[in-house]
Amino acid sequence: MKLRSRLAVFGIYLLTAIMPAGAQAAPANMLVHIHPQEYTHAIKLWHYYFDYWFEQGPVVEPLALSMLSGAYGDVQMCSPGSEGRALLWIKPRMYYNPQMRVFYGEITATAFNNKGEELASYLGEASKAGFLDILPGKQVQTVYEMAMQDLLTKMREDQRLKALADSGESSADAAVVCAGFASHARPSTMDLNYFFKRIK
Repeated sequence: MKLRSRLAVFGIYLLTAIMPAGAQAAPANMLVHIHPQEYTHAIKLWHYYFDYWFEQGPVVEPLALSMLSGAYGDVQMCSPGSEGRALLWIKPRMYYNPQMRVFYGEITATAFNNKGEELASYLGEASKAGFLDILPGKQVQTVYEMAMQDLLTKMREDQRLKALADSGESSADAAVVCAGFASHARPSTMDLNYFFKRIK
């Protein structure tokens, strides 16, 4: 029995090794990059008596993949060995105005071809009234979903991006470009935009 099991395992390995390249997964229409630090470095939404800390990556990634797939077909996260036609670097931001009790969400998406040449940049925005101490995670997810919908509305207006995702050249270079994005500094979460939203 042991010999048969070993022969079976060897046979599967051999078939996998000689499988033609055409049998591999097809290139994605779009590859998505979110900076690695968005998964490990939490941001703080501030209130006078209550703060809420969370990592943006785990919240935004499933929303982005689901909603982008509805518009562009096969959409995947960047990973080693990825092949794709269009690349999209997503940069989320979230603010909270404690005086107005309003959440503000922003998602910036910069599109590139698989050689790393920038095509365009788009901004999705949303706001929602809510209390920071009542289901803050749900509030954050809802605002990001609204911002993602606004972003998609603007992206759909750009026929160049649709053409690139539908029929652009695919290349394994996409994985190298994605790795280059990860080497950049994490987008700042503190800027004048944040300051003005806080005092509105």
